[in-house]
Amino acid sequence: MADNSERIEQFRKMAEADPTNEIGHFSLGRELLAAGDSEGAVRSLRRVIEINPNISKAYQMIGTALQRQGDLRGAIEIWTRGVTTADSRGELMPRDEMIKLLKDAGAPIPELANKATAQAAGEGEVLCKRCGRVAKKLARAPFRNQLGQDVFAHTCTDCWQEAIKLGTKVINELRLPLADPQAQKVWDQHIKEFLNLSES
Repeated sequence: MADNSERIEQFRKMAEADPTNEIGHFSLGRELLAAGDSEGAVRSLRRVIEINPNISKAYQMIGTALQRQGDLRGAIEIWTRGVTTADSRGELMPRDEMIKLLKDAGAPIPELANKATAQAAGEGEVLCKRCGRVAKKLARAPFRNQLGQDVFAHTCTDCWQEAIKLGTKVINELRLPLADPQAQKVWDQHIKEFLNLSES
Protein backbone atom coordinates (compact mmCIF):
# COMPACT_ATOMS: atom_id res chain seq x y z
CA MET A 1 0.00 0.00 0.00
CA ALA A 2 2.92 2.33 0.73
CA ASP A 3 4.13 1.74 -2.81
CA ASN A 4 0.66 2.62 -4.16
CA SER A 5 0.57 5.79 -2.00
CA GLU A 6 3.96 6.90 -3.31
CA ARG A 7 2.84 6.39 -6.91
CA ILE A 8 -0.39 8.29 -6.27
CA GLU A 9 1.60 11.21 -4.88
CA GLN A 10 4.07 11.10 -7.80
CA PHE A 11 1.29 11.12 -10.41
CA ARG A 12 -0.70 13.76 -8.52
CA LYS A 13 2.29 16.13 -8.61
CA MET A 14 2.75 15.41 -12.31
CA ALA A 15 -0.92 16.07 -13.12
CA GLU A 16 -0.93 19.29 -11.07
CA ALA A 17 2.34 20.51 -12.62
CA ASP A 18 0.95 20.04 -16.14
CA PRO A 19 -2.88 19.96 -16.33
CA THR A 20 -2.63 18.90 -20.02
CA ASN A 21 -0.52 15.80 -19.25
CA GLU A 22 -2.96 13.01 -20.19
CA ILE A 23 -0.50 10.29 -19.11
CA GLY A 24 -0.13 11.86 -15.66
CA HIS A 25 -3.92 12.09 -15.21
CA PHE A 26 -4.45 8.55 -16.57
CA SER A 27 -1.78 7.10 -14.27
CA LEU A 28 -3.23 8.97 -11.28
CA GLY A 29 -6.75 7.78 -12.10
CA ARG A 30 -5.62 4.17 -12.48
CA GLU A 31 -3.78 4.22 -9.13
CA LEU A 32 -6.69 5.92 -7.32
CA LEU A 33 -9.10 3.31 -8.70
CA ALA A 34 -6.79 0.50 -7.53
CA ALA A 35 -6.61 2.14 -4.09
CA GLY A 36 -10.41 2.28 -3.81
CA ASP A 37 -10.75 6.06 -4.28
CA SER A 38 -13.50 5.94 -6.92
CA GLU A 39 -14.38 9.63 -6.63
CA GLY A 40 -10.78 10.74 -7.19
CA ALA A 41 -10.39 8.24 -10.02
CA VAL A 42 -13.45 9.62 -11.82
CA ARG A 43 -12.11 13.19 -11.55
CA SER A 44 -8.70 12.25 -12.97
CA LEU A 45 -10.00 10.01 -15.72
CA ARG A 46 -12.63 12.51 -16.86
CA ARG A 47 -9.76 14.96 -17.27
CA VAL A 48 -8.03 12.38 -19.50
CA ILE A 49 -10.93 12.22 -21.96
CA GLU A 50 -11.25 16.02 -21.91
CA ILE A 51 -7.63 16.19 -23.08
CA ASN A 52 -7.83 13.18 -25.42
CA PRO A 53 -11.30 11.68 -26.03
CA ASN A 54 -9.78 8.70 -27.88
CA ILE A 55 -8.38 6.86 -24.83
CA SER A 56 -10.83 3.94 -24.66
CA LYS A 57 -9.47 2.47 -21.42
CA ALA A 58 -10.30 5.70 -19.57
CA TYR A 59 -14.03 5.29 -20.38
CA GLN A 60 -13.93 1.73 -19.10
CA MET A 61 -12.28 2.75 -15.82
CA ILE A 62 -14.58 5.76 -15.27
CA GLY A 63 -17.58 3.45 -15.65
CA THR A 64 -16.10 0.97 -13.19
CA ALA A 65 -15.49 3.76 -10.67
CA LEU A 66 -19.05 5.12 -11.11
CA GLN A 67 -20.48 1.62 -10.70
CA ARG A 68 -18.56 1.24 -7.43
CA GLN A 69 -20.10 4.52 -6.26
CA GLY A 70 -23.56 3.13 -6.98
CA ASP A 71 -24.07 5.31 -10.07
CA LEU A 72 -25.00 2.57 -12.56
CA ARG A 73 -26.79 5.03 -14.85
CA GLY A 74 -23.62 7.14 -15.14
CA ALA A 75 -21.52 4.01 -15.69
CA ILE A 76 -23.79 2.84 -18.52
CA GLU A 77 -23.65 6.27 -20.15
CA ILE A 78 -19.83 6.42 -20.12
CA TRP A 79 -19.40 2.78 -21.23
CA THR A 80 -21.78 3.47 -24.14
CA ARG A 81 -19.62 6.42 -25.20
CA GLY A 82 -16.53 4.28 -24.73
CA VAL A 83 -17.87 1.47 -26.91
CA THR A 84 -18.58 3.95 -29.73
CA THR A 85 -15.13 5.56 -29.36
CA ALA A 86 -13.25 2.25 -29.29
CA ASP A 87 -15.30 0.89 -32.21
CA SER A 88 -14.64 3.94 -34.39
CA ARG A 89 -10.90 3.53 -33.78
CA GLY A 90 -10.89 -0.21 -34.47
CA GLU A 91 -9.87 -0.97 -30.87
CA LEU A 92 -11.92 -4.13 -30.59
CA MET A 93 -10.61 -5.51 -27.30
CA PRO A 94 -11.58 -2.54 -25.05
CA ARG A 95 -14.79 -2.20 -27.07
CA ASP A 96 -15.74 -5.81 -26.38
CA GLU A 97 -14.84 -5.50 -22.68
CA MET A 98 -17.20 -2.53 -22.35
CA ILE A 99 -19.90 -4.34 -24.34
CA LYS A 100 -19.71 -7.14 -21.76
CA LEU A 101 -20.01 -4.60 -18.93
CA LEU A 102 -23.08 -3.08 -20.62
CA LYS A 103 -24.66 -6.52 -21.09
CA ASP A 104 -23.97 -7.41 -17.46
CA ALA A 105 -25.70 -4.16 -16.46
CA GLY A 106 -28.71 -5.00 -18.67
CA ALA A 107 -28.06 -1.97 -20.90
CA PRO A 108 -28.53 -1.74 -24.69
CA ILE A 109 -25.47 -2.02 -26.95
CA PRO A 110 -24.89 0.89 -29.37
CA GLU A 111 -24.83 0.29 -33.12
CA LEU A 112 -21.34 -0.78 -34.17
CA ALA A 113 -19.51 0.23 -37.35
CA ASN A 114 -16.91 -2.56 -37.11
CA LYS A 115 -18.57 -5.94 -37.05
CA ALA A 116 -16.29 -8.50 -35.41
CA THR A 117 -15.62 -11.52 -37.58
CA ALA A 118 -13.76 -14.65 -36.64
CA GLN A 119 -10.41 -14.69 -38.40
CA ALA A 120 -7.51 -17.09 -38.32
CA ALA A 121 -3.91 -15.90 -38.45
CA GLY A 122 -1.78 -17.35 -41.25
CA GLU A 123 2.00 -17.61 -41.62
CA GLY A 124 3.71 -14.41 -40.48
CA GLU A 125 0.44 -13.05 -39.07
CA VAL A 126 -1.05 -12.57 -35.61
CA LEU A 127 -4.53 -11.93 -34.24
CA CYS A 128 -3.72 -8.64 -32.51
CA LYS A 129 -5.17 -8.10 -29.03
CA ARG A 130 -5.17 -4.34 -29.46
CA CYS A 131 -6.86 -3.82 -32.82
CA GLY A 132 -8.62 -7.20 -32.99
CA ARG A 133 -7.45 -7.80 -36.55
CA VAL A 134 -5.26 -10.40 -38.21
CA ALA A 135 -2.19 -8.47 -39.33
CA LYS A 136 1.56 -8.73 -39.85
CA LYS A 137 3.48 -10.25 -36.96
CA LEU A 138 6.72 -8.85 -35.52
CA ALA A 139 9.88 -10.51 -36.86
CA ARG A 140 10.97 -11.36 -33.30
CA ALA A 141 10.11 -10.65 -29.67
CA PRO A 142 11.14 -7.03 -28.82
CA PHE A 143 12.41 -8.02 -25.35
CA ARG A 144 13.72 -11.21 -23.77
CA ASN A 145 11.28 -11.08 -20.84
CA GLN A 146 7.63 -12.18 -20.52
CA LEU A 147 6.34 -8.84 -21.85
CA GLY A 148 8.44 -9.33 -24.99
CA GLN A 149 6.94 -12.80 -25.49
CA ASP A 150 3.41 -11.47 -24.96
CA VAL A 151 3.97 -8.64 -27.45
CA PHE A 152 5.34 -11.09 -30.01
CA ALA A 153 2.43 -13.52 -29.55
CA HIS A 154 -0.43 -11.00 -29.45
CA THR A 155 0.56 -7.73 -31.19
CA CYS A 156 0.75 -6.72 -34.86
CA THR A 157 3.60 -4.57 -36.20
CA ASP A 158 1.40 -1.47 -36.67
CA CYS A 159 0.15 -1.51 -33.08
CA TRP A 160 3.69 -2.14 -31.82
CA GLN A 161 4.89 0.97 -33.68
CA GLU A 162 2.14 2.97 -31.95
CA ALA A 163 3.16 1.43 -28.61
CA ILE A 164 6.79 2.52 -29.12
CA LYS A 165 5.59 6.12 -29.67
CA LEU A 166 3.48 5.90 -26.50
CA GLY A 167 6.43 4.38 -24.62
CA THR A 168 8.65 7.31 -25.59
CA LYS A 169 5.95 9.74 -24.46
CA VAL A 170 5.61 7.88 -21.13
CA ILE A 171 9.38 8.04 -20.53
CA ASN A 172 9.53 11.76 -21.35
CA GLU A 173 6.37 12.92 -19.57
CA LEU A 174 6.82 10.76 -16.47
CA ARG A 175 10.60 11.36 -16.48
CA LEU A 176 11.23 7.65 -15.99
CA PRO A 177 14.81 6.52 -15.28
CA LEU A 178 14.50 3.05 -16.86
CA ALA A 179 17.51 1.77 -14.90
CA ASP A 180 15.17 1.90 -11.88
CA PRO A 181 13.09 -1.34 -11.63
CA GLN A 182 10.05 0.61 -10.33
CA ALA A 183 10.19 2.96 -13.33
CA GLN A 184 10.45 -0.06 -15.62
CA LYS A 185 7.28 -1.49 -14.03
CA VAL A 186 5.42 1.78 -14.68
CA TRP A 187 6.53 1.74 -18.34
CA ASP A 188 5.57 -1.93 -18.73
CA GLN A 189 2.13 -1.27 -17.24
CA HIS A 190 1.38 1.51 -19.73
CA ILE A 191 2.49 -0.66 -22.65
CA LYS A 192 0.44 -3.65 -21.44
CA GLU A 193 -2.68 -1.52 -21.06
CA PHE A 194 -2.20 0.14 -24.43
CA LEU A 195 -1.80 -3.24 -26.15
CA ASN A 196 -4.52 -4.98 -24.09
CA LEU A 197 -2.00 -7.43 -22.68
CA SER A 198 -2.90 -6.92 -19.02
CA GLU A 199 -4.36 -10.41 -18.76
CA SER A 200 -1.83 -12.22 -20.97
